[in-house]
Amino acid sequence: MSWHLLAVDPGTDKIGLAVLSDDSAVVYQRVVPAPEFYAEVDKLATEYKPQIMVMGDGTGARSLKAEMEKRKMLGSSGTIVLVDEYRTSEEARKLYLSEHRRGWRRFVPLGLQTPPEPYDDYVAVILGKRYLDTIQKR
Repeated sequence: MSWHLLAVDPGTDKIGLAVLSDDSAVVYQRVVPAPEFYAEVDKLATEYKPQIMVMGDGTGARSLKAEMEKRKMLGSSGTIVLVDEYRTSEEARKLYLSEHRRGWRRFVPLGLQTPPEPYDDYVAVILGKRYLDTIQKR
């Protein structure tokens, strides 16, 4: 039976969200303004029924985790796990740029490019995949 996880890249102004299936397929990703976070998580919890929330351990993670547990956003059986965020922004930048390499961007090395929009959702994808990689190695 297939299941989903919700990955979160917490931040002060914007938050990256991604929903991944247990086979690492990305089924949803988006950057939301921080004030919209709880409403968006509520919607995603209803639609995908994630069993686990994976959250980067950086900016504001501990307080956000505590608030999520207090609100029981994933229901009583939902688990929230903190994942090491080391170098996720760098990986996400490369992933974003490689997926959006069209037009003139094809001729400029990735190291010289800067994404034209926030890519926190790609950080969330990487956090989710890191978690799935660790549980599959067990």
